[in-house]
Amino acid sequence: MPLHEFTALLILATAMSFSPGPNTTLSTAMAANHGLRHSLRFVAAVPVGWSLLLVLCAVGIGALITGMPALRWGIKALGIAYLLWLAFKLSGSGQLAQAQPAQLRVGFVQGVLLQFVNIKAWLLALTIVAGWVAGQADFTARMLVVLPVMAFYALSSNLLYACIGAALRQWLATGRRLLWFNRGMAALLVLTALWMLRA
Repeated sequence: MPLHEFTALLILATAMSFSPGPNTTLSTAMAANHGLRHSLRFVAAVPVGWSLLLVLCAVGIGALITGMPALRWGIKALGIAYLLWLAFKLSGSGQLAQAQPAQLRVGFVQGVLLQFVNIKAWLLALTIVAGWVAGQADFTARMLVVLPVMAFYALSSNLLYACIGAALRQWLATGRRLLWFNRGMAALLVLTALWMLRA
């Protein structure tokens, strides 16, 4: 892969991975509510699920989904419903997990599956496949570059957001700060769901 294409991939990966979305919002919220250790299952699940999604798009499944409006709407509907459910659960949580049973638990398997109902993830995977992989003579070599780069960005961005959430944990334990923080995170999930509706 030429250096200018690789540089463009890194710029896209940085912009898309570190901008707020459902994954980074959940990583932050879980670490703030339950601690960094609890959020690591989800943080690890994101690059695994996203890598599987990227491979599926590279072998043509993504084009099939975008070519079938009913299937695309089905994925969007599931993703939107799941994000709204998570936002509802999160918005009512005002105490740290040690004091109250967890309101927000997204494990490894759920984290992997979340990628498949995240239309933002599908669109990014399709963009990367179309721009850097599809129709190239060195398809396999390009996938061997693109896949670890995107997995690294998915892992590092979610880990960074989880660390931020964990760093806020003590500060959030005072008064009603955690409740308002959780409501803010829930609002971001709702905004993401609304964006997905229009995408």
